[in-house]
Amino acid sequence: MAQFVDWDLAAATAGALSKSGPAVSYDDAMAVVTELRNLTDEAAGHVAAYTGLTSQVEVPPVRVVDRKDWAAVNIAGLKEVIIPLVSRLSGDKQPGGLADAIGSRVTGVQAGTILAYMSGRVLGQYEVFSGNPGQLLLNAPNIVEVERKLGADSRDFRLWVCLHEVTHRTQFTAVPWMRGYFLGEVQAFVDASQSTEHILERMRRGVATLSDALRDPDSRSSVLDIVQTPGQKAVLDRLTALMTLLEGHAEFVMDGVGPEVIPSVESIRAKFNRRRESGNPLEKAVRRLLGIEVKMRQYAEGRKFVHGVVERVGMDGFNKIFDSPLTLPRLDELGDPDAWVTRVHGSQPAIGG
Repeated sequence: MAQFVDWDLAAATAGALSKSGPAVSYDDAMAVVTELRNLTDEAAGHVAAYTGLTSQVEVPPVRVVDRKDWAAVNIAGLKEVIIPLVSRLSGDKQPGGLADAIGSRVTGVQAGTILAYMSGRVLGQYEVFSGNPGQLLLNAPNIVEVERKLGADSRDFRLWVCLHEVTHRTQFTAVPWMRGYFLGEVQAFVDASQSTEHILERMRRGVATLSDALRDPDSRSSVLDIVQTPGQKAVLDRLTALMTLLEGHAEFVMDGVGPEVIPSVESIRAKFNRRRESGNPLEKAVRRLLGIEVKMRQYAEGRKFVHGVVERVGMDGFNKIFDSPLTLPRLDELGDPDAWVTRVHGSQPAIGG
């Protein structure tokens, strides 16, 4: 089978380049892990009570990881997606000799570089690729580092992060079709490629562009421009709408629950928003190329949409959004809650209806 990425080299590169975490004693590190696990359970109760959504499947326990482990889990997830994809696109042909072997190693180093960068920034993640129903990850070194930089109360900040990430877990475990729909759209994006050779080359160039951005803050390349074909735009619009909804819903929930259970939540939110908006030129360039700038806009746009819908039809009315893929908001509805309410409800029922 054709080799697109040298995954072992990607893992080794990510491990070698990942920043060391903040200085903590062994006992303190164990205490952080224990508290994050306990706060995840606490957050699950708050999220269920606030949203009215409960998991319909057995939920694996949260996995508290360090930066190297986070990268390894994500490499395993990417392998689950990319290896079958490359196999299907290449017709299981064998690697094409030295050029392919060198290319896979170059891409492996580039992919490892990207994951090392991300591993030092991600606080938590619901990873859906490597298994069903997915796995909640909390990146302990990053959480400790950020709470220290913000001067936040550690328990309050950790619970605040857990509320956001547990909401993502709830979205994928309380809505039985969500994971399959998301993976299906990712597959549809791939299927819309123009040719086998084209997509593999564009994927490789996309990885290379992200890796180069770590060294060139003046880059103006867009990864989506590199990897997207015209046929993929409709799929990308649906994925963008979905991710904006999920991020906005998580933000809405953490802000809705927070004031009741997190005494310092207003201070945390203000400081965290300032941190999101700040960054040196290199940071900003890399965030744009990795899609983080888009994600930051999704937080605000999605939260505004969710708030608008709940304000009009209540939480029960909002939850109809999870009835089926057909009730998800369309991209143009994200800025017009009334349009979604009219399409899905037919009219605006009384709040709570």
